[in-house]
Amino acid sequence: MEGERMEDGRASSQGELSHVDDLQLAVQAPACVESSAPSENVFVDKKAVDRLTEGLLSHYLPDLQNSKRALQELTQNQVILLDTLDQEVTKFRECNALLDLHSLFTEAKVYHNKLVNIRKEMIMLHERTTKLKKRALKLQQQKQKEALEKEQQREKELERERQLIAKPAKRT
Repeated sequence: MEGERMEDGRASSQGELSHVDDLQLAVQAPACVESSAPSENVFVDKKAVDRLTEGLLSHYLPDLQNSKRALQELTQNQVILLDTLDQEVTKFRECNALLDLHSLFTEAKVYHNKLVNIRKEMIMLHERTTKLKKRALKLQQQKQKEALEKEQQREKELERERQLIAKPAKRT
């Protein structure tokens, strides 16, 4: 269509005139429709509608495509930012987990020291009870020995008293 306009200067100017006439007709048509009764039908040239559509598209389509590209780029950048933010959040969580882990190790060390102290105390108590048991056994053995010696001493005294008691002599 534009090739025809370029080949013949008159055809180009005539095409532009007919295009302008079509536009005027299309613009006037809605005004006529509004002013006329609803029962009347308005006929519009199909070529004029096609040209108007092409003109409208050629006028707004590049801007819309640029806007679409810009929105796609923004969406892509948002996705990248969201991924980066998610990675940062993961890093912070890992950092907090490391802090928690550090506090757990510190707490474990404290409890280990407490266990070591309890073990030392239990060993010390065991040694003391062992010594006390040995001492108690020695004391018991000593008391038994003293009791035995007393009993033997008493028996010796009884025997001596028996021997000291005068016995009547036998008559022969």
